[in-house]
Amino acid sequence: MVKNIKEIEPGRYRETFGRYYEDFNIGDIYEHRPGRTITQSDNTWFTLLTMNQHPIHFDEEFGKGTEFGKTLVNSPFTIALMVGMSVSDVSQKAIANLGWTDIVLPHPLYVGDTLYAESEVKEKRESKSRPDDGIVTVKTTGKNQDGVIVASYLRSALIPKEGTAVEDKIDY
Repeated sequence: MVKNIKEIEPGRYRETFGRYYEDFNIGDIYEHRPGRTITQSDNTWFTLLTMNQHPIHFDEEFGKGTEFGKTLVNSPFTIALMVGMSVSDVSQKAIANLGWTDIVLPHPLYVGDTLYAESEVKEKRESKSRPDDGIVTVKTTGKNQDGVIVASYLRSALIPKEGTAVEDKIDY
């Protein structure tokens, strides 16, 4: 987790978290830790909360009859976990997520697997319409406990420049 200690007045400091636009460098890789072991309850809750009725995610007998031989972790849950795991490194200060593209799911994630993620900074540019902000694009990759890639995506976010984040402007 990235943290900054900022002196807000002489002798008074505030701890903030996350990266400013200037803190991102193309090619940097952030390992998002700790990992997260997926339980059947996690998978069932997410599947049912999102109204996904496919039995491959919650019916073990159905799963046994598939080519996988067991239930699969719901792939949007995998992506959501990867996004959540990356917040402290990538978007803690973000103003907005601008989009996810190139989502790839090359290998299933199973209940009992542990998901790990990392993000590589692929590009950054100053915003044309918002001079206090920049756009950062990262490629986030999720791997299971054996190092097998289970998912990846590109994500772009609007990130404030140093001194312009919400916590830089208010006294709370």
